[in-house]
Amino acid sequence: MSYSDRVRDRYEEIVLARRVRALVLTVGVVALAGVFYYALISVGFFAANIPEYLPNFLNALRDFFPFLAPSFPFIDPSGFLDYWAFIQERNLIWGGFGGDVPLLGEAGITLAMGFAGTVMGFPLALLFGILGSGRVTPFPFNFIFRGIMSSIRAIPALVWGLIYIPLGGIGPVTATLAIATDTIGNLGRLFTDELEEIEDGPIEAMETTGANKPQTITFGMLSQVTTPFIAWTLYIFEINVRIAVSLGIIGGGGLGNVLSVQQGLFAFTNMMATILVILVLIISVEIFSQRIRSALREGDEAQGIVALLLGFPQRMAEAALK
Repeated sequence: MSYSDRVRDRYEEIVLARRVRALVLTVGVVALAGVFYYALISVGFFAANIPEYLPNFLNALRDFFPFLAPSFPFIDPSGFLDYWAFIQERNLIWGGFGGDVPLLGEAGITLAMGFAGTVMGFPLALLFGILGSGRVTPFPFNFIFRGIMSSIRAIPALVWGLIYIPLGGIGPVTATLAIATDTIGNLGRLFTDELEEIEDGPIEAMETTGANKPQTITFGMLSQVTTPFIAWTLYIFEINVRIAVSLGIIGGGGLGNVLSVQQGLFAFTNMMATILVILVLIISVEIFSQRIRSALREGDEAQGIVALLLGFPQRMAEAALK
């Protein structure tokens, strides 16, 4: 075969390969478009008749943002008073002394659900996290505890809330139990993963001194992960406060419940006032948590307020699916 023939064969191979890639890409795009169209059909997107309801949505936006004016300067400061009037009326951020509402109002109920759920779930998360580690429990018995934690994580906190309704009724108690259960699965798995990364040196040192298994675990293993365990617990607490808002929407109480009631009344201005309080609460908890975690972990820089605000919708969506 001459040199020119080899060049021509190589050129034809390249052309054929490009055509195959183009064909595969085209088939992939067509298949993706077909699946997307089927997904829209499945959710009834075309039957929703969105253009017909678009004016209603625009009217709702005017209620959501009462401070927007149609003429220059396009801002009516009195609109902000509508927010504040509802926040005071429903005790969203201040419940006062001696009343039925906690000191921090409805925001305090949401915060309390996240905090109490984290504290209640921590002991079992620590126990399952330790026993799920292959360094503590030999294979395959450690997978019993890993399987329990995986099963808990497979069920979203919202579903746990529905499961606990016969036990605690519809209210903050059920939401707290759901958050505690969810904490066991998520925090326990983080503890297990952290224990898998520890150094062997301190463990071997404890074993050479004749320490028994509990002493080796306590002083040889847990002593290495105290700081990461605290950091992960704060991270889960941060997530649990967002979950508390989601559980409130299905009757768990707190800010989520207020938001759900106002949505049912089509009181969009009150809804936006509640969302603003939720935003302030979540951002405050995240700043508190991240500042402490960044202080505990060297090289972990805390996010700024702008980054926290931009990532707020995504984190709320992730929390709702947990």
